[in-house]
Amino acid sequence: MASPNHEAQLKIVRENQCSKDAVKAGAKAAAIACVASAIPTVLGTRAIPWARANLNHTAQALIISIVSGSAYFIAADKTVLNSARRNSFHEQMENRAEYCPF
Repeated sequence: MASPNHEAQLKIVRENQCSKDAVKAGAKAAAIACVASAIPTVLGTRAIPWARANLNHTAQALIISIVSGSAYFIAADKTVLNSARRNSFHEQMENRAEYCPF
């Protein structure tokens, strides 16, 4: 049985790893979303007359940044929730092993 201090340190390590994984997944999703939204936005403003007349550079940048930011937060949130679920099951299995000798 591990000491409480050791368990607290392991919990902090898992939390830090979860944060790093979330940032990495969010950045990857944001980069993909940026390219995926920038290409049709820029091409649309050049080819569609309404978009050319009504969407200036600021509007185009706003569209692209909103899509990228949304993708970042959605991917990071999903990663955090998956890590929390995985850690929760891990803790349940550890507790079950302590109480059940089988």
